[in-house]
Amino acid sequence: MIDTAARTALPITLQTWLDCVAARESHIAIIGLGYVGLPLALLFSEARFRVTGFDIDPHKVDALNDNRTYIQRIEPEQILHAKSAGFTATTDFGALTACDAILICVPTPLGPDHQPDMSFVENTIAELAPHTRPGQLIVLESTTWPGTTEELVIPILERLGPKGTKVARNPPHSEPSTLDPIPSLLVAFSPEREDPGNVITPRHAVPKVIGGVDTRATQAAAALYATIFDRTVQMSSPAAAEMTKLLENIYRSVNIALVNELKQLCLAMNIDIWEVIDAAATKPFGFQPFYPGPGIGGHCIPLDPFYLAWRAKQFHQPTRFIELAGEINEAMPAFVVQTVQNALITLENKKILILGVAYKRDIDDNRESPALTIIDLLQRAGAAVSYNDPFFPKLGRVRRYALEMQSTPLDLVPTFDCVVLVTDHSTYPIADLVEASQLFVDTRNTTRGLSSPKIIRC
Repeated sequence: MIDTAARTALPITLQTWLDCVAARESHIAIIGLGYVGLPLALLFSEARFRVTGFDIDPHKVDALNDNRTYIQRIEPEQILHAKSAGFTATTDFGALTACDAILICVPTPLGPDHQPDMSFVENTIAELAPHTRPGQLIVLESTTWPGTTEELVIPILERLGPKGTKVARNPPHSEPSTLDPIPSLLVAFSPEREDPGNVITPRHAVPKVIGGVDTRATQAAAALYATIFDRTVQMSSPAAAEMTKLLENIYRSVNIALVNELKQLCLAMNIDIWEVIDAAATKPFGFQPFYPGPGIGGHCIPLDPFYLAWRAKQFHQPTRFIELAGEINEAMPAFVVQTVQNALITLENKKILILGVAYKRDIDDNRESPALTIIDLLQRAGAAVSYNDPFFPKLGRVRRYALEMQSTPLDLVPTFDCVVLVTDHSTYPIADLVEASQLFVDTRNTTRGLSSPKIIRC
């Protein structure tokens, strides 16, 4: 047993750090208990680590300490099991000093004019900095622009940390020994790769990308994450790891933009884009299918192209292709609204029901959901808009939208002038909804195989 008090009082060696991880004696802090942080905390608890969760939202902290969950895919039993293994939640950042690893999972939204909003990261680092000590591992998991860890995180840590705080860096032309004391902080970036609603790939099977400021940070982070992930991918720097995350999501954004643009062309040409995609997908090489929709949502794909484009401007490098993809995807909600208006002639005083406000099927996450933009645009055009979503009994303020609404029962479908399916939850009885509706606008191809003059596909 390695003495915890001694470990927190004096600089430790990398070997001691690795030994503590192997013995499950490391105390792990997770800052940000949302869709990324809470599942991560549960994974470490399952691996028999002592975990403390930190969040500025007292309602989340109270819920977890009362064995309650606020994320649909996480059961209360999982919270109870984690607590039996020592998991606790708190709003007190002073408890960070006793932790050996601090993993940061806070939002990185877009501000006005598509500028990165780094306030959550900056405020979190400023809050934790005074409670740091030599030998601690600090890992940023939030999606961000390449250079954030070294240009934003480290200066705050060194400026606001205890006097003399430094971040460990490799000595010139040499590798530090695992037996040398670590008189400074270990800092790394390791992007989250959460996929809400994915029931095929278990979380532990998703490789964990890690880029440390120096080799000790990379090795420490890799050892820690290897206890809960089947594979770790060690990179040369935090910036390379930050760029990896952006590439993953921009790849999806660009390809979704391609099929969204082709969908509009195919509609004009009376060609079924889904039939075309399915046929192209039979090619066993050189093609991966992506599917069109009413826009893109979630925390990463709608934002990441603009994060990289913003960063690229600082290097005077154009990113026309990436920015165009973002613009095409952002324009899709307006295309849906225009389709509805064309069908109804006018939107003024029309009663419209939106089916699904989550950003994708069967999840309780509506961050950057295209449904929110569609609702806002319809309301601005004079329509009376309601919604139904089994995962959202009510809506309040979501980002820039103030939507004080409650989910409408499906048996009221016949009372609406138009029903717009935005999110294809598996519980929706599509054939029955089409039959009950006066007009059914399908943005997800859920009516494929159905024939009705009420259906408009867009």
